Amino acid sequence: MFKRAGLVVLLVCLGCLASVTIYEDLQAEAGKKGEDKDAVAEEVKKAPLIESITLTAAGDCLMHGPQIRSGLQADGTYRYDHFFAEVKELINEGDYSSIDFEAALAGPESGYTGYPTFNSPDAVATAFKEAGFDLVITANNHSLDRGYKGAMRTLDVLQGAGLDTVGTYRNEEEARSFLIKDIRGIKVAYLAYSYGTNGIPLPQEHPEFFNFLDKDKIEADIKTLRPQVDVLILVLHWGLEYTPRPTQEQILMAHELLETGADVILGNHPHVVQTMEMVKEGDKDKFVIYSMGNFISAQHGRERNSGIVLKMKFSKNMENGQTWLDEVSYTPTFSHPYNDNGKLKYRVIPVEAAIEKINQGQEPYLSKGDLSTLQAVLESTRSQLGEPYYRSN
Repeated sequence: MFKRAGLVVLLVCLGCLASVTIYEDLQAEAGKKGEDKDAVAEEVKKAPLIESITLTAAGDCLMHGPQIRSGLQADGTYRYDHFFAEVKELINEGDYSSIDFEAALAGPESGYTGYPTFNSPDAVATAFKEAGFDLVITANNHSLDRGYKGAMRTLDVLQGAGLDTVGTYRNEEEARSFLIKDIRGIKVAYLAYSYGTNGIPLPQEHPEFFNFLDKDKIEADIKTLRPQVDVLILVLHWGLEYTPRPTQEQILMAHELLETGADVILGNHPHVVQTMEMVKEGDKDKFVIYSMGNFISAQHGRERNSGIVLKMKFSKNMENGQTWLDEVSYTPTFSHPYNDNGKLKYRVIPVEAAIEKINQGQEPYLSKGDLSTLQAVLESTRSQLGEPYYRSN
């Protein structure tokens, strides 16, 4: 951080446009105050080079029967661009964004169905990409809903749409190749694990296909990966469905995994928003959210249609390699079923923005009669998650 005359400046990249602007602003300020411009230039040169990135994340994407049908077009194709249109801006605040997908993309010959064994049209992969998602988590209890062949096709479709995947793998080589993203010099890794596959056995010849939620394996992966990256994120499919709090076993495991070397734990599976906490490990602030809730679904009930877009900001001193968590914040969302010209559709809406639109008469599908539901979602989510985190300097 560069501090001068009460002004704190984060130098993102000396030589880039932002730094030129900062430098010019400081020169102008110095001139107004009668200070030495050369001294300002010298201070800027001595300041450490700091880079910052933002990561965004969403919880479970379920594809129930009514959701599948909502995308059916007159020509027999499917489109789901209506799913995420109103949260696209939030998703794209991230330099890299992830979502958990609880369905197979096994093709039309397998039949499109919702619960209990999901199979969705390929168009949902396009919807993810167009909304701004970069990574799809594929390790969850529905990974084998259409068997191993369906799981392999799911990877093909998602990756064919330009999306990264993590948690399930085609072969041992893929399973040993960690997902590491270099974002402007900050190396970010994602690891994903799930408690199981709803009792569907893994093929004996492909045990590497699925990352089970095994603490010893997770800790071994963390220790292998930690020296290679600046930020290490675990995505865990765990916990008890529809419960507002994690179990004591989850809390203990989360703290142990953060102590082992993870920086962030993102929880999925309970289908409701659960608590989050900051954990101090030495001089580092680390973060866990036990469940991000449902991002989109056709489940019933306010809690089961509540979710968030999570935003995390990290910074790195490019000279000494030190990386830290700057911010954890969130936007409450709601999975909203609505009628569009007589057809049932689904969309994810940012709750506060929707409330404002209703009050201004600008919301096409919600009225003032819906304000109490949205207000309850907002209050419940805030009650569960608490205040955002901002690093103190």
